[in-house]
Amino acid sequence: MVVGIKDSIKLISISVITVCAVFVCTLFLSYNTDIVSIRDEIVSEQGRILYDAQVMTGKVVSAVSGGCLAITSVIMLIFYIKNYVDTHSKELGVLKALGYSDLSVAKHFWVFGLSVFLGCLIGYMAGFFYLPRFYEVQNNTGYLPDFKVHFHIIILFTLVVVPTVFFAIISILYAYHKLKTPVLDLIREKRDIKVNKNKKNDNEDKDISFLEDLRASTLRGRKTLVFLIGFGTFCFSAMTQMSMSMDELSSRTMAVMMVSIGLILAFVTLFLALSSVVSANAKTIAMMRVFGYEDSALNKAILGGYRPIAYIGFAIGSVYQYVLLKIMVDIVFADLEEMPEYNFDFKALAISLVMFIIAYEVIMQSYANKLRRVSVKSIMLEN
Repeated sequence: MVVGIKDSIKLISISVITVCAVFVCTLFLSYNTDIVSIRDEIVSEQGRILYDAQVMTGKVVSAVSGGCLAITSVIMLIFYIKNYVDTHSKELGVLKALGYSDLSVAKHFWVFGLSVFLGCLIGYMAGFFYLPRFYEVQNNTGYLPDFKVHFHIIILFTLVVVPTVFFAIISILYAYHKLKTPVLDLIREKRDIKVNKNKKNDNEDKDISFLEDLRASTLRGRKTLVFLIGFGTFCFSAMTQMSMSMDELSSRTMAVMMVSIGLILAFVTLFLALSSVVSANAKTIAMMRVFGYEDSALNKAILGGYRPIAYIGFAIGSVYQYVLLKIMVDIVFADLEEMPEYNFDFKALAISLVMFIIAYEVIMQSYANKLRRVSVKSIMLEN
C-alpha cells in the first residue's frame, strides 16, 4: 500500500473546510427544497416577496460558499499530494524501478478522498440536525406558513457522495501527473526548478540584498501558501464584519454561525500555511543562523513577506462582505418591509481590524519562536 489511511488523517484541514461548506449548503438547499411545499399557501404580497427573497438567498449562499470552499479544498488537496510525493519520492521511485506503472501507484491516492468524505458526512449530519432551528429562524417574520423538515436523499448524495468521488478522482489524476517524473529524479529527490528567462542582469542583482532576495523567492516559490494565507485573512475579515451586521439585518443565530465558520477557516488555513513555511525553510534557517544572521532578520525574511499578503486579504474581505450584503439588502430583499438600509459599517471594520492585528501577530510570533528552535543538528540528522 503506497498511501495508508493514516496519511489521509493528516488532511484534517480539508475535512474542516468541507464540514463548513456542507453544513451551510445543507441548511439552505434543504430549506429551498422544503419551502416549495407552502408556495401555494402564501397569499400576502409580503409573503411572496419574502418567499422569492429566501429562495434567491439560498441559491446565492450555496453557490458562493460551496463554490469558494470547494476551490480552496482542491488547492489544499493538490498541495498535500505534492508534498506527499516530494517527501516520499525515494519510495515511489523504487516502486517505479521495480516495474509498477504510474497509474498503479497513483490509484492508491484515492484514500485522500476519505478526508473529504468524513468532512462532508459530519457537515451534512450537523446541518440536518440543526434544520429545525434554522427553519424557525428563517420564518421568524411570520409572513410564511410553517413547514416541516424533510429528508432528501438527493441532497445527501449531492453533498456527500459526489464530493467524495470527485476528490478521489482528483487525487488519483494529480498523483499520476506528479509521478510522471523520471525514476532517477524521484530516487535522487530532484525537484523541478523553473528558470526565469527574464532574469535581471548582474548589476541589478547586486542592488538586492541576500535577505531581500530570500524574502522574494520565498513568496515566488510558495504560491499555494500565499493563496492560503490570503484566503485565511479574507475569511476572518469578511465573516467577522458580516456577523456584526447580522443582528440588525437577520438574526443572532446567523451572526454566530457566520463568525464561527469564518474563524475556523481562517485559523485552519493560516496554521497549515505557516507551519508549511517553517518546515519548507528549515534547512535555510539553520544554515543562516550558522553564518551569523540574527533571529529578527530570519523572521523578517521568511515570515515577514507574508504580512502584506495577509493585509491585502483582509482588505479584499472587507470589500467583499460589503458588496455581498449591499446586493442582498438592495436587490434581493429590496421590496421587503422592515428591512433596514445597509451602509458600510466602519465600527465593525475597526473592531475586526484590531482583532485581526492581535490574532495575526500572536500567530506570527508563535511561529517566529518556532523558527528559533530550528537547529543545525536536527537538520543534519534528518537523513
